[in-house]
Amino acid sequence: MAKRKLQRFIEVGTFKNVKQLEEGKEFRGNWSKSFFNNDNPIVLELACGKGEYSVNLAKKYPNKNFVGIDYKGNRLWIGAKMALDENVENVGFLRIQIQNIMDYFADDEIDEIWITFPDPQAQSPLERKRLTNLTFLNKYKTVLKNGGAVNLKTDNDGFYEYTLQKVAELGLNVLEKTADVYRDFPNDEVLSIKTHYERIYLNKGKNINYLKFKF
Repeated sequence: MAKRKLQRFIEVGTFKNVKQLEEGKEFRGNWSKSFFNNDNPIVLELACGKGEYSVNLAKKYPNKNFVGIDYKGNRLWIGAKMALDENVENVGFLRIQIQNIMDYFADDEIDEIWITFPDPQAQSPLERKRLTNLTFLNKYKTVLKNGGAVNLKTDNDGFYEYTLQKVAELGLNVLEKTADVYRDFPNDEVLSIKTHYERIYLNKGKNINYLKFKF
């Protein structure tokens, strides 16, 4: 297993649809033209893991560009390889720490953000690492265009409630919210995209929370 992870980590550095650390900074403010060679809107998936959501969103919306962000290269390898094998050219991946997002994207550059099943960092001292704490939310506000939306899918009820609280503290506009997305949005083709881990949660009978809000 360790050998395979190392092989993937090395190989992902050779993929044309993956940028890592410092090399990603050259696209700041110009991702659509410089990376994707078009003028289409950009959507980010944060903590994208294996990248299934990014790839599937890209397939559904060929007139948008998608960038999946995660720090673990062996996980990014899966989504990046899938996109290359299936010739999905409107999706790319960026291996960085999410707290540095403003070093890689300019103000008002992003149209929408997805946060799919992030680590809830449930222990209180780790609140600074939660991807919907006030510090992170202010970073998202900076890189998003005016009116840009943030989508959250999570199996963790506590993290969902925590995010609702932070959104309320900032007085943000909640567009949609549910503690059971497949009960309340059973036919939504985007929300019905399932990641590897989401399938595991569903097989265990776990509800999936969904929240969409704007700044």
